[in-house]
Amino acid sequence: MRYIVTINDKSYEVEVEKGQASIVRTTPAVAPAPAVEPKPVAQEEVAQSSTVQSNTVSGNPVKAPMPGTIMAVQVKPGDTVKKGDVLFVIEAMKMETEIPAPTDGVVSQIMVAKGASVSTGDILLTLQQ
Repeated sequence: MRYIVTINDKSYEVEVEKGQASIVRTTPAVAPAPAVEPKPVAQEEVAQSSTVQSNTVSGNPVKAPMPGTIMAVQVKPGDTVKKGDVLFVIEAMKMETEIPAPTDGVVSQIMVAKGASVSTGDILLTLQQ
C-alpha cells in the first residue's frame, strides 16, 4: 500500500509491504487548505434533517454492520425473505461476511449495488413486513 506522509512540511510517498516501509519518492510540500469555520446549525434543523432522512425510507431499514465493499447482492425488490436469509455479502479487511435478514419480510428497496463502498450504519435495503 502506498501512503503520502508529510513531515516538517515535506511530503514523502511511502510504500508499506509486510510490515516494512520504504520511501518511494519525495514530493514538494503542498500548501494546506484554508481553514473553514463550521456554520452553526440550529437544533430544529438537525431534528428536521433526520426526520427527512427517515421519511425517505419506507419499511424497516437493514443497515451495514461494518464498513466494507458489497461483494454480492442476493435479493431483488419484491423478493420475500425469511429471518436469517442472506441478503448481501460484504468484504471488510479481506474477509467476506454474510448480512442476514433480521426479520421475515418483502424487500421493498435496495439502496446499494455490487461494488459499492459502505460505512457502518449505511442503509443497505428496506423490508416491508
